[in-house]
Amino acid sequence: MGRSLVEDDQMDSALRIVKDAKGRGINFVLPVDAVVADRIEADAQWAVTPVSAVPKDSYVLDIGPATISLFEDQLRPHKTVLWNGPMGVFELAPFASGTRAMAAFLADLPANTIVGGGESVAAVEEMGLAGRFSHVSTGGGATLEFIEGRILPGVAALGQCAHE
Repeated sequence: MGRSLVEDDQMDSALRIVKDAKGRGINFVLPVDAVVADRIEADAQWAVTPVSAVPKDSYVLDIGPATISLFEDQLRPHKTVLWNGPMGVFELAPFASGTRAMAAFLADLPANTIVGGGESVAAVEEMGLAGRFSHVSTGGGATLEFIEGRILPGVAALGQCAHE
């Protein structure tokens, strides 16, 4: 992934997750192309490249157009979509296309759409789309923990108050 942050010590875990998903008939979809640049600045020269060919001196800063189409095709038939995290460095215009495209697509999707995480929420609010999602939460980590079935401390405390 070029100069982008990669946790090499987590590679085995990631590969195991993909393998387990396939074994259970889950279609695990990863980006096929990316927007890359040699620096993380709005005026940086950028290019679209297959993820298998990211130059060693570049950062991956957004998903590319083929990935946007792939994600839209994969998400279109679903009745519920959870979006947690922007697609790229959306704060910088050259690297906002993926996040903006996914936000617009999901806002129009006839499904239960949940946005979790402060940066994702900032993106949909900046675009004026927050009201078109089923649920928007700045608590990205808490949203994921709730989906996992964990008891959140705040929810547990409310339950205790109700019983007192």
